[in-house]
Amino acid sequence: QVQLVESGGGLVQAGGSLRLSCVASGNFVRINSMGWFRQAPGKQRELVASISSGGKPNYANSVKGRFSISRDNDKNKTSLQMNSLTPEDTAVYYCNAYTTVVSGTGLAAMDAWGQGTLVTVSS
Repeated sequence: QVQLVESGGGLVQAGGSLRLSCVASGNFVRINSMGWFRQAPGKQRELVASISSGGKPNYANSVKGRFSISRDNDKNKTSLQMNSLTPEDTAVYYCNAYTTVVSGTGLAAMDAWGQGTLVTVSS
């Protein structure tokens, strides 16, 4: 019912920048929060940043001051600007959207995920 398409990953040198984008489509009543998670090899998936429907951001301590999340509600889009990248930021980055969808005769929450985009930071 909800599809997320990410773009913007790639290879960058340490100290460089990348911008990830994610667009949501499908049948949903509204998108509540949107966010980015990442998973490095051998590690658990972790929250990087999220943003509420009202535009309030939340960041993991490891990316505060370096990453910035934004959102365009008209386009159902979220972006993650990543600056001062380090090799420790290397991971697959996943877009997430916490949505409200029609279910039967009522509404239900649906957690949607993108397919992931690889970010590799070389030293």
